[in-house]
Amino acid sequence: MPAYEQIKRYVIRRISEGDWKPGGLIPSETELVKEFGVARMTVSRALRELTTERVLTRVQGSGTFVAPQRYESTVLEIRNIADEIAARGHRHSARVLTLEPSDDPHALEALGLASGPAFHSCIVHSEEGEPIQYEDRYVNPKVFPDYLQQDFTVETPNHYMVRLAPIQRAEFRIYAQKPDAYVRRHLMMDIGEPCLQLWRRTWVGEDVATSVQLWHPASRFHLAGNV
Repeated sequence: MPAYEQIKRYVIRRISEGDWKPGGLIPSETELVKEFGVARMTVSRALRELTTERVLTRVQGSGTFVAPQRYESTVLEIRNIADEIAARGHRHSARVLTLEPSDDPHALEALGLASGPAFHSCIVHSEEGEPIQYEDRYVNPKVFPDYLQQDFTVETPNHYMVRLAPIQRAEFRIYAQKPDAYVRRHLMMDIGEPCLQLWRRTWVGEDVATSVQLWHPASRFHLAGNV
């Protein structure tokens, strides 16, 4: 795992365990450089990414602080697409495109695995027969060893994993993206139609449990929540 990722995990762990409180000042870059024995640019990258992800806030001349508590609540609000559809009184269905082992190096790095394979699934979720989500997920086999044996047309991966092992923490990013032709075809989108992409990584204990990318046609989906 790259050194900057180790520093990010360290910072997130200290926050999640309550050692560093919302609004509190965290150690300076100089202190973190000494603690981890790395270059200053490595520490700067870790803190910059955590600031972009709204885990931290940086104030010129004052230092780096833990972001307000409301962000943590938003991060941990992980919804099951089938439950969202059912709440609208509609029918959810799923089509499994991929369910197999994978040695993808980027996936292994995201999961913090030194070697493979990871587990990989690609699923199209539909509401009343109309596709609204393309789910591309990698899973840590240490956390969910029976993942490949599941029937995800009956139970979503999200529901399966939360049922087995409650999530301790998560991080996510949201993008406005143009999907590639493969994703666009499975979501039945027009060329040039905007797409909402959500990337999320979740932990169970100290292990990264899963890394997932979710694509949604902007015309058929919206994000909402309470803070």
